[in-house]
Amino acid sequence: MLSKPTKYILLSLTAGLILYFIYDSFSLPSVDDLKGDFKEVAFYRNENNTGPIVRIYAVTVADTLWQEMEQYGNYMPHTKYGTTRVYFFLNNQPAPDQVQPGQPNFPSQFEPYTLARYEKDAMGQISFVRHPFSR
Repeated sequence: MLSKPTKYILLSLTAGLILYFIYDSFSLPSVDDLKGDFKEVAFYRNENNTGPIVRIYAVTVADTLWQEMEQYGNYMPHTKYGTTRVYFFLNNQPAPDQVQPGQPNFPSQFEPYTLARYEKDAMGQISFVRHPFSR
């Protein structure tokens, strides 16, 4: 059996570790920490929970902060064997209010306003393309 001082030391260490884990969990970086005033304006997720999950986002941003856009895409949820696609638009220009599966993901009238497309495919490969619809 442990002595009283030893029990108090172990209890203090355990409480300290629990507090550290709580602090660490709440201090993780997130979308809110990014510069650029990101706002999700459209979202699609298929309802098929037995097959690949498809997520498509349309997001507005205040400026062409390419690294921030790619980081935003990295923060978005992704499912193994699923696809996550994020389209970025300037917040003072037209952007779709709905996105759908298949190709195209939104009406072609918004293509000239698309700043970038982030995609994480079924194998976890990431692609980030600036001005994906410029010809």
